[in-house]
Amino acid sequence: MKPGAEFSRRTLQLAFGLFLIAAWIVLGEAGVWPAYIFPTLGGVLRAIARTSGTGALWISILGSMKRLLLGYAVALASGVVLGVLLGSFKWARDTIGQVVLGLQALPSICWLPPAILWFGLSEQAILFVVIMGAFLSISLATQDGIRNTPRIYLQAARNLGASGLSLYTRVVLPASLPSIVTGMKLGWTFAWRSLMAGELLYSVPGLGSMLALGRELNDMNQVVAVMLVIVAIGLMTDKLAFGAVEKAVRSRWGTGGGRR
Repeated sequence: MKPGAEFSRRTLQLAFGLFLIAAWIVLGEAGVWPAYIFPTLGGVLRAIARTSGTGALWISILGSMKRLLLGYAVALASGVVLGVLLGSFKWARDTIGQVVLGLQALPSICWLPPAILWFGLSEQAILFVVIMGAFLSISLATQDGIRNTPRIYLQAARNLGASGLSLYTRVVLPASLPSIVTGMKLGWTFAWRSLMAGELLYSVPGLGSMLALGRELNDMNQVVAVMLVIVAIGLMTDKLAFGAVEKAVRSRWGTGGGRR
């Protein structure tokens, strides 16, 4: 992206962000809705400062991130392996693939009742829901990446003597990386949603539990404050983690068209 276009994009983003903040301030101070329905910006900022000062917010962030990273790591490793299997073998797509495709239609929250029955109200139940929330989308994205590898790449590689494992490591997987990264981002999003659903029901140190506590105390300031923290973590993860991965993929293999 050209420097001028990048500056214009950043300026537009900043202007829109300032507009949203200004609108929030005006609506909040005008008292259009009661504070327990639509909190003011000042009230939300005070809630963030209060929970940060007591350490509750940082403990909750740490607890949620530990569960999220552990569950996501398991889902990522197993999802990529299963996706390669599904993308490589027709018999796997006709059997296991149909099950995976069917289960993907289930909302992540649907995994919570069986998780509670199997593991009880425990950390293991939340971890299971997080894994299942991310695992299926990563598998399907990896499968699509494997299957959509351009045939000319495979023919050229075989003509140059590549076969078996070397064909996958040097051609198929690099060509599939854009799809895999997309699956990683989707899996991260679904993992977040699954984690919040689990923490809302089971009282553990976490952002979901802080949301539930705010609801029980009728404290809309805390509810919105936690929601903003979740959004901020999501944006930072996308920009810093997945953005860096996408940039590395484009730099190393020249795949994808880049962000617009």
